[in-house]
Amino acid sequence: MLNMSLLLAFEWWYVPIGLLALFAFIVFIVLLKDMGLWLQAKTSGASVGLLNLVMMRLRKVRPDVIVLNRISAKKAGLEVSTDQLEAHYLAGGNVSRVIRAMIAADKAKIDLPWNQATAIDLAGRDILEAVKTSVDPKVIDCPSVNSGKTTIDAVSQDGIQLKAKARVTVRTNISRLVGGATEETIIARVGEGIISTIGSAKTHKEVLENPDRISKTVLAKGLDAGTAFEILSIDIADVDVGENIGAQLQKNQAEADTKTAQARAEQRRALAIAQEAEFQAEAQKNRALVVLAEAEIPKAMADAFRSGNFGVMDYYRLKNVAADTRMRDSLSGETGDKR
Repeated sequence: MLNMSLLLAFEWWYVPIGLLALFAFIVFIVLLKDMGLWLQAKTSGASVGLLNLVMMRLRKVRPDVIVLNRISAKKAGLEVSTDQLEAHYLAGGNVSRVIRAMIAADKAKIDLPWNQATAIDLAGRDILEAVKTSVDPKVIDCPSVNSGKTTIDAVSQDGIQLKAKARVTVRTNISRLVGGATEETIIARVGEGIISTIGSAKTHKEVLENPDRISKTVLAKGLDAGTAFEILSIDIADVDVGENIGAQLQKNQAEADTKTAQARAEQRRALAIAQEAEFQAEAQKNRALVVLAEAEIPKAMADAFRSGNFGVMDYYRLKNVAADTRMRDSLSGETGDKR
């Protein structure tokens, strides 16, 4: 009986021991997954705690990204903590690109602290490309290839159109990268400067003789103010003569004046026709009134006959006067009354 109770007590010890062994096995498996990264960081002099690697996974952070970039920074002589790397990763930044940009800036003797680099990256700018452009200036075509235009067209004071192409050499100004205007602003300002310079020239020959006049004038305006770039040079690649815009404008103006004069003449002709029609209508009205008045004469004569105020001899004398009048009219060539 005593042996049975001892055996049961001994079996109860198996349960906690088994659970402890299972827990230890699970912890070993979890640690084994990050053991390689921990060992790699340890041997590289950029040590990261093994427990910290496990906690990174719980925080949805990729330990390999943090460890490898910390090692790269350490080897390049930069000190960036894992907390800083994790914070930027969780903020949605590109940790690898920021570290590479900081290493490139350090080698090029460009001041690029961690806070500024992460701010530029989170602003949506390509920080690595910005550092490369700061070291190796880039050339921007004006007008841009994406604009669909091949030249910047402007008209000088003599009315001749000039077609110009420019190439702008710029260098990134990292201190103004956050909040600074982009390449599109540079292209627009340079294009505006070219148009203004050509438009202020008295003749197109002045521009053709001295194309560098355009670049000097545009460069002197400080077009890079408020932008993320510093303009190093503006070179006029090509200047071609276009159309005679002044002559075309004069021709168009002459045609417009001719059409206006024709319209006014047509208006006057229509007015004259309308007035003629009014006069004809008025004359017709007057003739109708005369006919009405003449129609009253026989009535008046009949009343005179009845009242005795008008005799037969008077009537004959009136007829003779009328006949004499018609004869005189026929002799003078005028058309008389045929009644």
